Amino acid sequence: MRDTTTSERATGFLLDLLEDGEAERIRRRVGLRPPPPDGESGESEEAVDARRAVYSWWTRTPVPSSVLLWVLEEDDPELNALVWRHLSADDAMRRAIVRGIPHGPGRSRAVPLAESVRREPEPPVPEQFSRFGLVGALRACRSMDPARKAASMVVGSPGWEAVAMADQERALPGYARWALAVRPDCPPALRERFGSHAKFTHRVRQSGVVDSPARYATTWNPADRVLRVLSLGRTMFPARVGEAEDVLRPLVRDHLGDREDAWAVLAQLVGTYYGTVPELLATAGAVA
Repeated sequence: MRDTTTSERATGFLLDLLEDGEAERIRRRVGLRPPPPDGESGESEEAVDARRAVYSWWTRTPVPSSVLLWVLEEDDPELNALVWRHLSADDAMRRAIVRGIPHGPGRSRAVPLAESVRREPEPPVPEQFSRFGLVGALRACRSMDPARKAASMVVGSPGWEAVAMADQERALPGYARWALAVRPDCPPALRERFGSHAKFTHRVRQSGVVDSPARYATTWNPADRVLRVLSLGRTMFPARVGEAEDVLRPLVRDHLGDREDAWAVLAQLVGTYYGTVPELLATAGAVA
């Protein structure tokens, strides 16, 4: 079985940012195998096994919560099933999936459930919600655990509108505000109302909220994991991965270009490099 979960996939993602002829020549000279096709039609047994290995790696690899939101924005039942099984998914995401809540901009049609998710139960409804309703449950929060549970009941645009209106009438408790702020689908204007100072935004970022794939590509680490996640972007979040490609393409051109020696250094470094992708590119280019 071809191991597509190795750093070959990370290097291959960057190579794909070059012109086709350059990428193929460098791939041969550096000794990288071509990636298997992503499509399912007419796949060989080897390709099917490779795809399963990739999806297995994906569901077992911690990612920022915003990455899972970009996948949910595709409103694809099979992709939703991969989010459901992901170790970084939370009750709010699973609740939205099982209820068929669309996430893509401007969409309102319910998203069907994949067969593999049909038998999965919705996460339990918090007792405070049953007693006081959504806003009442959020106002009753006096610690982080009940705040997270109450925040998981905010589902879709109507839920966020109710939260924004309630907070405008009278500020929600700090625990509830924080539990809502670290939801990746929290409307940016509402999150800014909850807090906009540097310490707050830093903590939000640490919690896994990234405002764009471009920011994820340039500021997250380790580079190897970031690149492997982005390498699945054309399948998992095709509507957003172009943002990451656009910001990395000039860096690849400036630091590596079509220099085979620089690409060979990058292929050796990427698997153990802890810094960001821009730092990796600069280091490989300088070493070469």
